[in-house]
Amino acid sequence: MVQERTMIRVEKLSKTYGSHRAVDGISFEVHTGEVLGFLGPNGAGKSTTMKILTSFIAPSAGVAEVGGHDVADSPLAVRQQVGYLPEDTPIYEDLTTLEFLQFVAALRKVESEKRRGRIREVAEVCGLFEVLGQPVGELSKGYRQRVGLAQAMVHDPPILILDEPTSGLDPNQIAEIRELIKRIGKEKTVILSTHILPEVQATCGRVIIIHEGKLVADGATHELAQREQGNTYRLLLDSAGGTADGSGGPTKDAAIEKLNAIQGVVKVTPVDADEEGALCFVLGGKGQEDLRRSIFRCVKDSGWTLLELQRQAASLEDVFRKLTRE
Repeated sequence: MVQERTMIRVEKLSKTYGSHRAVDGISFEVHTGEVLGFLGPNGAGKSTTMKILTSFIAPSAGVAEVGGHDVADSPLAVRQQVGYLPEDTPIYEDLTTLEFLQFVAALRKVESEKRRGRIREVAEVCGLFEVLGQPVGELSKGYRQRVGLAQAMVHDPPILILDEPTSGLDPNQIAEIRELIKRIGKEKTVILSTHILPEVQATCGRVIIIHEGKLVADGATHELAQREQGNTYRLLLDSAGGTADGSGGPTKDAAIEKLNAIQGVVKVTPVDADEEGALCFVLGGKGQEDLRRSIFRCVKDSGWTLLELQRQAASLEDVFRKLTRE
């Protein structure tokens, strides 16, 4: 178990371009062993924040410390602590994969006697052995992305900042990179920026969402979904042959009337059913009280045949849209 320590500290960080404030007073910390999903719509300030944390640009106000070093005062020390994979991976296309990794290892001042072993490690982890002798410019987008990830890791940094790391990969490669990121995150600090929200749910234990330069959410992935979910239920009834007394299934209007009478139900909305001979409804409940028992009792007492009853949980996509919509 790696001892937890604060690897990134951001306090009241701002960045302005003329009259436009791209980042507006955000604060957060990231610790060793965390895989943090960093989310926001286009233009939210996400890329600007990542560029500040990697010392590519300086903040206008506030504090950003990476590995204990201030990004403005000690940019070289910060860059030694960080492995960075930008969305558009900058690589020398005329070099072979091996030559490029050797170049980056030298640039990153990996000791010459350790260089060969370190390149072998990242090549194995990123699945690059079969293309080590090929020019980078001739590789597929997926392999180029793997080369970009390898260059970010070659100097074994304690912090990885990855912008769209699975872009251009096929489903098998995406699964491999997700597992790699989770494995790396047990020992290192990882910030992952992506527009693929299921990827965040599968990979990250914590999520930060920014919108219009401001931090609008920060918490464990599952906690954000629970915090923002509505009290809604999906109900599917058999309309074809449905009652215990053999009188047929319920009509839509009759079902809506009885379901609306359940204590705690505030709205009943009919929706298209996925299967023939069924009626489907979405029920909205007041507060967070679980109404499944009351709904089941209503269905049973009415003599209807229940096909499905599910309390619907908010997805990360639901949370993202709610917090970032105009």
